[in-house]
Amino acid sequence: MSAPYQSPLSPGRSWYEDSVGERPRYARLDGSLNVDTLIVGGGFTGLSAALHLAERGVSVALLEAARLGDGASGRNGGQFGTGQRQWPEDLEADIGLERSRQLFQMAEDAKAHLHEMMATRDIEADYRPGQLSLVHKRRYIESYRRHADILAERYSYPHARFLTQAEAAERLGSPAYHAGLLDTGTGHLHPMKLLVGTGRAAARAGARLFEETPVTKITHQGGRIEAETPFGTVRAARALLAVNAHGGTLDRGNAAHVMPIRSFIAATEPLAEPDRILPGNEAADDSRFVVRYFRKTPDNRLLFGGREAYSSAEGDIVSQIRKQVVSIWPHLSDVRFTHGWGGSVGVTLPRMPYVASPQPGLTVIGGFSGHGVLLSHYTGRLYAERVLGNQDRLAELEALRIPAFPGGTALRAPLLFLAMTWYALRDRF
Repeated sequence: MSAPYQSPLSPGRSWYEDSVGERPRYARLDGSLNVDTLIVGGGFTGLSAALHLAERGVSVALLEAARLGDGASGRNGGQFGTGQRQWPEDLEADIGLERSRQLFQMAEDAKAHLHEMMATRDIEADYRPGQLSLVHKRRYIESYRRHADILAERYSYPHARFLTQAEAAERLGSPAYHAGLLDTGTGHLHPMKLLVGTGRAAARAGARLFEETPVTKITHQGGRIEAETPFGTVRAARALLAVNAHGGTLDRGNAAHVMPIRSFIAATEPLAEPDRILPGNEAADDSRFVVRYFRKTPDNRLLFGGREAYSSAEGDIVSQIRKQVVSIWPHLSDVRFTHGWGGSVGVTLPRMPYVASPQPGLTVIGGFSGHGVLLSHYTGRLYAERVLGNQDRLAELEALRIPAFPGGTALRAPLLFLAMTWYALRDRF
């Protein structure tokens, strides 16, 4: 009898795993295979690309090193957000108003795409509307007030409104923050349910999905891409590398531009008085650089993410998150936590997606920097559009200037640790 499967990616069993039901299993690769398109990585980006290509008759093989859902796509905070990871007014200074508007509209299209996906592929992912963005320092109040005005005036987005401290406290169930925004044009969902549903739809459409099949090397041979695994080789006319934080050395550009950061979430038991916390059932995030993000589940658990790590040390996930929860809601000091889990988020220096074509036929997509629930699934669709010869909207992201992390292979991680520790200290003092 084989040993029980253990994910090589992430510690801690998540509440998502225990609430999604039985996840479908997909076989390992067994032997060599030739297809039109190879996809490496079975998160939102890879599965969405596989689905949209297979539905148009393109032969697709997807290789996932672990099980579908073991990476960030199945373990994240589940929040959409609005726009790109950078606020549009900040992007304007770098790329101008017109391109900033294009990227904002792309994010709005990504919202519509997700709703269309769930409706037309019969995916029930527990979607709930509403997002609070909360101000943890007084000096940020005016920038949040201006942000709501800018969204309405320059980006034709009327769904975000500024909240005073009293209004934010009422929505949150706590006076812990100084002000905030209420965004009624976005929402949150169960990410594992979305991922499982996308995988099932891709398999039904004819995509060949392989789990527990790590790619050890990607080469370009005779005009075709070759991916080597311990169980066989896949050859394809083109390939998508959609591994985000788990790329290792498969592509030097991805390794230099996308850095893994550990992020952690804990889940409580169903709350005894759920209406005292987020009574409108919005999701929430705050203005910290090391952002805190939280929401309630349909069965009234509190899911709270609020700790990042920049090394391999995990520590006690629950005890550290409990301190942050109690700092907002002191009456939860004795609440029982049932789950604590972590995973790796792929970030870039400017917190914008990394899209590149490092060699003929190979496209790399990743680095969503905590904004992947909204954008990653949609970029998979945009990759399919590129392959099918439709409009190439992916080029809008590929044109962004994403600098590599400094320090080279040896110093990149230590320098990131120092920088992130500095920003975390700024959050506190």
